[in-house]
Amino acid sequence: MRPQALEFEEGRRIVIDTVRPVVHQLRTESVSLDDAYGRILAENVRAERDYPALARSLRDGYAVRAADVPGTLTVRGEVRAGDAEQSALNRGEALEIMTGAPVPAGADAVVMVEHVTRVNQDVQIGQPAEAGQFINQRGAEAVAGAELIPARTRIDASHVATLATMGQTSVHVFAKPRVAILATGDEIVTLDQTPAPHQIRNSNSHMLAALVRACGGDPTVLPVARDTRDALRALLEEGLMYDLLIVTGGVSAGKYDLVKPALRELGVTFRFERVRIQPGQPTAFGTTAAGKPVFGLPGNPGSSLITYHLFARPALELLAGAADVILPLLSARFEAPFRHKGGLTRFLPARLSADGQHIRHISWQGSSDIPALAKANCFLVADHDRESWAVGDSIRVMAKA
Repeated sequence: MRPQALEFEEGRRIVIDTVRPVVHQLRTESVSLDDAYGRILAENVRAERDYPALARSLRDGYAVRAADVPGTLTVRGEVRAGDAEQSALNRGEALEIMTGAPVPAGADAVVMVEHVTRVNQDVQIGQPAEAGQFINQRGAEAVAGAELIPARTRIDASHVATLATMGQTSVHVFAKPRVAILATGDEIVTLDQTPAPHQIRNSNSHMLAALVRACGGDPTVLPVARDTRDALRALLEEGLMYDLLIVTGGVSAGKYDLVKPALRELGVTFRFERVRIQPGQPTAFGTTAAGKPVFGLPGNPGSSLITYHLFARPALELLAGAADVILPLLSARFEAPFRHKGGLTRFLPARLSADGQHIRHISWQGSSDIPALAKANCFLVADHDRESWAVGDSIRVMAKA
């Protein structure tokens, strides 16, 4: 009897709910700040002092006592960014100040240079000033001990700047998950071989390795498994030693689709074996007795690419330490009419316009059509319960990379 097919949202939820509990077991390591971009923090980052450490001017102008203006004030001198704090400002005085310079005690406002008239050592200010205007007060950005970046945040450029501001030359992050990638099939040859007409080069393993690397994993491409029980079992045993195993091909119901029976013999329990999508319907997800995720993805490149994004990617991101995993689905309007056969949710290659507002379906010959995949910059998501869209109708869109 065929396993029950799930909607892709339910399959994705099962993956996330199954993998999330193992996060507390993840390995951690320290990396240099210059190698931290894209990694996931393993600890909270807190401010080691107030930011800013003293009151600073937000404009070029004059530091004053708000109670002294409007009026004519005596300019006591100037202060630039990088200068030490000045002595307290007295009544009737002004201090010429540059953006980023420390505001002296006694001053409670900065008047922009455009709003004053300088006459020798005096400055004439014709409008009132509000206390606190154009001053970045001490601790306004963060007080000492405040959490600046929570643990399990993926480090972006702004986080690198924050860590550098804190003086952190190394960062405590989650270790990259080790991912084994195993392609199966007698028809597959290595990249340096010239394939016969009935053969294909191993594009899937290298595509998946690139995707794993981009998502924060450490991929290992295993040798191609031939369609025999013994050859497959030996490579599966090797793959199950990694943190996550992705197998492509051999997961359908054909005579030589041996992957799922072999994995069961090795102790893998499947959580689902079919999803109601095209391409990628025979996708399978299971776990070892130790809780390691195992994915059986269909062998055609389009199927492997789409099902990786839907199911394997969230598992990998959780194993990399991410707190949340999101499937970003945009919305765009059709530039031409579109139809598909209902019953399955289809992920089909498409081109999104430069403004991100409009989409056009790319004709393809099925999930083995790599040239069509290369032309696409996204996939349109055609819902199972709708068959046609007119020009201007909206549809969901999934990013390709």
